[in-house]
Amino acid sequence: MIGEGFASTDSLIYRLDPRVKIVVVFLFSIVVAVSNRFLVLVLALGLSICIMLLARVPMRQLLRRLVPVNIFVLFLWLFLPFTIRGEPLFSIGPLVGTHQGMLYAARISLKANTIVGVLIALVGSTSILTLGHAMHELKVPKKIVHLFFFTYRYIHVIHREYLRLVSAMKVRGFRPGTNMHTYKTYAYLVGMLLVKSADRAERVRNAMLCRGFRGRLYSLSEFSLKTSDVISFVVMLACVLALGVLEWTKMA
Repeated sequence: MIGEGFASTDSLIYRLDPRVKIVVVFLFSIVVAVSNRFLVLVLALGLSICIMLLARVPMRQLLRRLVPVNIFVLFLWLFLPFTIRGEPLFSIGPLVGTHQGMLYAARISLKANTIVGVLIALVGSTSILTLGHAMHELKVPKKIVHLFFFTYRYIHVIHREYLRLVSAMKVRGFRPGTNMHTYKTYAYLVGMLLVKSADRAERVRNAMLCRGFRGRLYSLSEFSLKTSDVISFVVMLACVLALGVLEWTKMA
């Protein structure tokens, strides 16, 4: 089963109503994504760090999850300074890095780490099942909620099937290389995964219909807003609005 990150961590953020977390993450991500002012992005990063501290996110696990994001950001730093037109800042042989390209890469770096940090702290502190039911309570379309649940439930099954097929290939003496035989073998592997996934999906659907499934997933727990949830939501919403106002006043 896929790990649920920091869902077992006992903290103020962990005890918040999951509906509050989803709404705050959604609004915060939109504001950060459309912001261009460095002051706003730096303040947003500081707010993200504060939320992560309140969530008591283990530093080692946090860095492990931020590494893939920053590997992608690193590639942007290798290309954007040389592909964005603007004032020349430095040169490496025939390549000329521009001031505007460096600023563009810096904005993307701040935005990516800020948004991912908040996602880890808020969404990562909620179990997958609770998160899905919270999405249902927020009137997210049922098909999206069902897709979310079934992806979480069966992706490990597909991965296990993939490992079984790879083991069968190795037993038969397959050794990957840069040749047509290797490409065809991997194409067959992907095709078999798709066929087996479709077959399992049909069997799961029939099993659910036999058990009376009518398009709704029920939860044994009910959500209720507490005073701490309301206060936390108001404070976080005020911070998000403040960031938006800072960005908007600059454009006015």
